[in-house]
Amino acid sequence: MIAAGSRSQSVADAFSKEFGIPHSHGSYGSLVNDDEVDIIYVASPHGLHHEHVMICLQHKRAVLCEKAFAINSKQANEMIETARKENVFLMEALWSKFTPQHQLVQKMIKNGELGEIQSVLVHFGFKPEAPFSNRLYEPALGGGTVLDIGVYNVFMVLSVLGRPDIVEASMKPASTGVDEQCAATFRYKDGKIAQLFSTFLSNLATEADINGNKARIRLTPRFYNPTTSHIEFYPGRIDKQIIPHHSEPGFGYQFETRHVCECLRQGLTESPVMTHADTLLIMETLDRIRASAGIHYDAD
Repeated sequence: MIAAGSRSQSVADAFSKEFGIPHSHGSYGSLVNDDEVDIIYVASPHGLHHEHVMICLQHKRAVLCEKAFAINSKQANEMIETARKENVFLMEALWSKFTPQHQLVQKMIKNGELGEIQSVLVHFGFKPEAPFSNRLYEPALGGGTVLDIGVYNVFMVLSVLGRPDIVEASMKPASTGVDEQCAATFRYKDGKIAQLFSTFLSNLATEADINGNKARIRLTPRFYNPTTSHIEFYPGRIDKQIIPHHSEPGFGYQFETRHVCECLRQGLTESPVMTHADTLLIMETLDRIRASAGIHYDAD
């Protein structure tokens, strides 16, 4: 890492000192004008992603943008269209897609080891400890479970079943108006069903069950995280096998980072793995959940 940027010089200096980063910038405008920067990782709250990504793209800086990519599809489309216009690399940082266990599960499904997938059950929840981070409950920052953690649930279901034909959802609002708990059901014309649940009110196991007519897989205890999850394979109703997958030291972000570096070396402006179409499908599906549940932001 060559540089860090913040809205405050003191914060940027402290962060850079802690992690041994040579350049420290007290504004994002200063950061994007640093000629030693090849790509910028946007890790601000998702309510600010559109603004910050657009600054980078307009200065022709490649971007890796954290999930949720934006507040809505309208913002996401504008970000992607700008990247294409400026001929600049842009990718959503959905690290789970690059993890060894995700790749192995996709291979097992493709090889027919589960038979035809009939349903997916996925949930993600935790109880935030006070004092609460503003990004969790503040509407201006895109607070709420759907955009913060529900995006992982949506990604998992879309990667297995694809775009749903019907989306139904309901939520419990927090005092700030954002969703504190949300349940969604995806229905498909061929009868397949997915159930997704996200919450800030309970500590959940954060598991994903992928159920076929021959066998099922459970990713547990944190299905999205390569360093903590493992694959349980159930060829019958009870018997369980633990399926080993590649592991290595690190927090798990290295798989995504290696891919991005390779894209830059090849001069690509779009990842062939986490494509712009993938991001737009996720954002469209998040929009459909929010529309059904009655979750609204000023950016809408």
